[in-house]
Amino acid sequence: MPLTILVVDDDLGTRLSISDYLELSGYSVITANDGQEALAMVDECHPDLIVTDIVMPRMNGYELVRQVRQQPAFRLLPVILLTARTKTQERILGYQSGCDLYLPKPFELEELAAAIRNLLERSQIIQSEYRFSHKENLGNTTPIKAIDAHHSVFTHTHKSQLISSLTSREQEVLELLTHGLSNAEMGQQLHLSPRTVEKYVSSLLRKTETSNRAELVRFAIKHGLVE
Repeated sequence: MPLTILVVDDDLGTRLSISDYLELSGYSVITANDGQEALAMVDECHPDLIVTDIVMPRMNGYELVRQVRQQPAFRLLPVILLTARTKTQERILGYQSGCDLYLPKPFELEELAAAIRNLLERSQIIQSEYRFSHKENLGNTTPIKAIDAHHSVFTHTHKSQLISSLTSREQEVLELLTHGLSNAEMGQQLHLSPRTVEKYVSSLLRKTETSNRAELVRFAIKHGLVE
């Protein structure tokens, strides 16, 4: 079954050119004229990725992304913002709203398709890790109430100690990691260099005793370290 991509743009020509290209690339495409219509389609169709313009009537792209991110079911939904705006502060606003990638117009459709493939692959890895973690939790349940209570107290204590050991910046990086952002993307949101972000990621791996980012994300979700 093909993955579904929601294309949002009030310009019919742009909407059609992107849709035609993505359909030829093997995706199922649904479209919306503005953010408000798109938000309803997200709830109804559960797309695998959103490509949206910023400047649109009724609801712009920034607000669309913010409202999508407020829904727990779509926290990890990849979003690409398309816009003619190229100022640094406007790009920062896009990342702060929760987008995964900011692609300035004009752009090549091949570049957009490559970005979509990358984000979808990353999203599927994170979601598979989350599902595995959830099944693992279900499989580890025990009927012995006393053991459950002891484990609950231990887990709560360990979680509290771990959270207290994380700096506010490490918590911010951890939150962004669960959205599948790269070092460069996190750096843009947090106003840090990619190398500095990598240092925070390394610290998180050490404190959580995990060996890679996928394990770290799974650990954070499993133990409630992210909202």
